[in-house]
Amino acid sequence: ILRNPSCVSSIFLTVGEKQLPQEVVFMAWSPKRDLIALANRAGEVLLHRLANFQRVWSLPPNENTGKEVTALAWRPDGKILAFGLTDTKRIILCDVEKPESLHSFSVDSSITYMHWMEVTEESSVLTSFYNAEDESNLLLPKLPALPKNYIKTNHVFYIFSEEKSDEIMKLLGDVRLNALVLGGSSGFIEIYAYGMFKIATVTGVAGSCRGLCLSSDLKSLSVITEIQDSSDSEAEITYFQLDTSLLSSYLPEVTRMARKFTHISTLLQYIKLSLTCMCEAWEEILMQMDSRLTKFVQEKNTTTSVQDEFMQLLLWGKASLELQALLMNQLTVKGLKKLGQSIESSYSSIQKLVISHLQSGSEALLYHLSELKGMALWKQKYESLGLDASGIEEAITAVGSFILKANELLQVIDSSMKNFKAFFRWLYVAMLRMSEDHVLPELNKVMTQKDITFVADFLTEHFNEAPELYNRKGKYFNVERVGQYLKDEDDDLVSPPNTEGNQWFNFLKNSTHLKESPLLFPYYPEKSLHFVKKQMEGVIDQCLQKPADVIGKSVRQAFCMSLYKTSQRYFSTLFYFICWFCFPFSVKIPHLTSNIHYVLFTILESSISKIYILRRHTDTSRSVSNGILALFYFYRCYSCLDAHFYDDETVTVVLKESVEQEGKERILAQLPLSSVYTDEDQEGEFIWDSTKRLEEQSGEIPTRTIFLENQWRVLENMKAQYVAVNGIRKVSCVLSSNLRHVRVFEMDVEDDGEVEEEEEEEITQTAAGEPEELNQSADNQESVCGASAEELPDEAEEHETSLGP
Repeated sequence: ILRNPSCVSSIFLTVGEKQLPQEVVFMAWSPKRDLIALANRAGEVLLHRLANFQRVWSLPPNENTGKEVTALAWRPDGKILAFGLTDTKRIILCDVEKPESLHSFSVDSSITYMHWMEVTEESSVLTSFYNAEDESNLLLPKLPALPKNYIKTNHVFYIFSEEKSDEIMKLLGDVRLNALVLGGSSGFIEIYAYGMFKIATVTGVAGSCRGLCLSSDLKSLSVITEIQDSSDSEAEITYFQLDTSLLSSYLPEVTRMARKFTHISTLLQYIKLSLTCMCEAWEEILMQMDSRLTKFVQEKNTTTSVQDEFMQLLLWGKASLELQALLMNQLTVKGLKKLGQSIESSYSSIQKLVISHLQSGSEALLYHLSELKGMALWKQKYESLGLDASGIEEAITAVGSFILKANELLQVIDSSMKNFKAFFRWLYVAMLRMSEDHVLPELNKVMTQKDITFVADFLTEHFNEAPELYNRKGKYFNVERVGQYLKDEDDDLVSPPNTEGNQWFNFLKNSTHLKESPLLFPYYPEKSLHFVKKQMEGVIDQCLQKPADVIGKSVRQAFCMSLYKTSQRYFSTLFYFICWFCFPFSVKIPHLTSNIHYVLFTILESSISKIYILRRHTDTSRSVSNGILALFYFYRCYSCLDAHFYDDETVTVVLKESVEQEGKERILAQLPLSSVYTDEDQEGEFIWDSTKRLEEQSGEIPTRTIFLENQWRVLENMKAQYVAVNGIRKVSCVLSSNLRHVRVFEMDVEDDGEVEEEEEEEITQTAAGEPEELNQSADNQESVCGASAEELPDEAEEHETSLGP
């Protein structure tokens, strides 16, 4: 590859430049907008606009999500940004409009690479499914938005707030199937439909993932891994091509199933957040009665029980001196009034959340699981994908048990509100009389025998000392009965509901047939609502995990090739980048068809740099030649620092003049693939020997000289090292070797006058002496973050940090 000195670039226009306070480790352009996402070493994710590199928002790290970003990926529609965190092993889906987490999930490995693709295959079945309206929107009521007072938990905002009641549809995105592919250490690879629910766990790949890509027709998955047996041995870079034809063969079924999975996953999150709101609506002040009564038992000198003390006050209107001190000095009239108001307000809020949110979400969950069961019974279509009707039936049963427990909580709330209201009204009047305060006429009414009986029953049930409870919970009383249902504990309920005398329970107990009937949902009277919810989540996860296992096991290795071995002695920096392209028929490149897969990666040695573009056919059943599509070979004059596909016809590279050159300029260039194939009568393409590493066969690959013409530009006053490109928006972002200096270009500008003005401005800046300060700052940063000179060659200071594509 030669640069023509007589041709001056006239197409790359600088539109933004900035020095950043933190080192950037990842860059990714939005596929649909003029936005670029950055991740820095501090764990912060930032979004910048193309114009003047203006910051749109920043999402700071926190202990709950994580602080070490290791991968970035945009959803194909550009509305969701995904990033992986290695310290917490979590994946976060972030809204492009605001720095808010829409969804997150945990994985079993540290993520090293992620790729988000969209299926482009078309069929009549898929088209009808895409155009049909979701029946759930017609049959199910819209989920109520969660109260905004409760949606902020641990500094993470959720998607069900009153202001964003439609965000659930943004999270689900378009009906057309898209998949987030994750790669991690120890051969970890998983595929998530719509970026939310796992549909495949891929096994059989060795090493840590350095790059991967799933084809748009779902026929093939390509992976580049780094395999290292020990810390002392050289790491081997290996290329795998995996056959994922099951996903392609059952694409309509996979799309329908995945859509159902994401609905179920979203509803589980909605129920979880509804329960969180209920827990936050419940206040600790409601426990004051239990703690005060326990302290009273520990300090009183009489042998009379607490229940008898209150009974005497109820029947005779007189309290002992100790009880009077408890009521007037510790509980106080004002405190009792506040406690009564808190209980009424808290219980009302919890009751509304159960009725409007918990029950609505559970009923919608039952609907989607029943639909999924119907799909599973169509074995001809869905059995091969691992849908199990019996497992889904168990999930439906678990949801039914959760609904029963929610109804039980409603009964407990209703009963407690009535009991507390009568109890507090009586005690409030009694305490006013003790303090000789004026009692309002509406309160100063003679209690009827029915009222006395009601309060007496409440005292008998709730004010009975329980020494075994003190051993468990450190208190003698459990007057407040609602909080035990909301605590995230595996212990049984302190005060379970009394089922004695319940005719339905007695009928079921005496009926051997109904007791084991699958038509009845199991009931767990001793367990809390939180416990039953976790049990439901476990059953549903286990049910929906089976398709991921079945699909993952169907993935087989179609091809494997060792590319090269890494060594600190010979290799200073390594880059791996995989990309799929379907070439349009208008491109006049021989031997290229729409089902061919292209892999781009570079090797950087001390004095030699090569870019390999490999060709692999996605349909492994066809006998089509596989080999080197192109080899860009840099020797002595230039070395390649970074390379990415700009579009299906062009590769964007950052070049550096070799050590022998005085200036050591950095160059941004476009390498057209069409220039490699200008002669249709050229020799046949190179076919590799799979028994040898690719680096051992590079000398046999035919090469061709390419003149860059005007497809290049010298990057003045910048030690460029990395580049991120977006051929759709025709932009690129270049990052310096100190990882702090960025420069943004428009790559296809027709107005030459703008470029000339920009070049004049740069000449003026050079005369003013600004570039010297910039270079000095960059050199200082490189000396801090670079590797030692003993480990790397002389030019290693410019390759010290690897940046993800």
